Amino acid sequence: MEIDPKRMTIGFVGTGTITEAVVTGLGKTAFCDTPIVLSPRGASVAGRLAAANRNVSIALGNQDVLDRSDLVFMAVRPQIAEEVIRSLRFRPDHHVISFVAATPIDQLLAWIDQPVHHLSLAIPLPFVADLQGATAIYPPDEVSHTLFSALGTAIQVEDKQEFELLAVASCLMATYFGILDATSSWLQSQGLSRPAGDAYLRQLFSGLAHAARLKPVASFDELIGEHSTKGGLNEQVLEDFREFGGTAALQKALDRILARIRL
Repeated sequence: MEIDPKRMTIGFVGTGTITEAVVTGLGKTAFCDTPIVLSPRGASVAGRLAAANRNVSIALGNQDVLDRSDLVFMAVRPQIAEEVIRSLRFRPDHHVISFVAATPIDQLLAWIDQPVHHLSLAIPLPFVADLQGATAIYPPDEVSHTLFSALGTAIQVEDKQEFELLAVASCLMATYFGILDATSSWLQSQGLSRPAGDAYLRQLFSGLAHAARLKPVASFDELIGEHSTKGGLNEQVLEDFREFGGTAALQKALDRILARIRL
């Protein structure tokens, strides 16, 4: 498919949080005038996006999305994916990108059961709404790469196992905020007001993310060294975290997610 925003229509089957983030982000890029068609499922999100973007319209149903689109995003929950996908009639020229979690390409192709131009998997995160973050893509796909590069950073991998590992890493979002919550709760238990603790932690972790972006080729071990002094307090917290099982617990949790994805 030629990647020309003026000569394509993008459709979304499924209108939830990630669809809203992607469409919102696209409105801030060269795709801002590209026609976008949304399924009516998720009426509040679809209505909000259509009201905010003149290039966005709401289809009569999922099949109407496919009939009007060149590039189709499958953005439905895994629990209903088979039912939804099997009910659709795809065209040979359709370029399909799936957001359906933990669902491999061969399974999707079996449900589609019709020839399509191309099918790839992607894991966009909510931050694409602000043109931030990274989107994992498998297999490498020029269309996906161009679109998601406009929304932040696109990470393409050649291997299914590598994509699964990036999918596991994407599950750290709640844990990240869990660390902030646990720290803020501890600060509060020691007498600091919750608003003060929350405000401080938000800025602290925002600064750390900025430091990591400033040195994209630096290893995390190097960044650890730059943000801790030998025998200092930062080093002690990290050592205690590891000694008391923090690292082991995290890696065990990641092992369990990987096993779940590979079921």
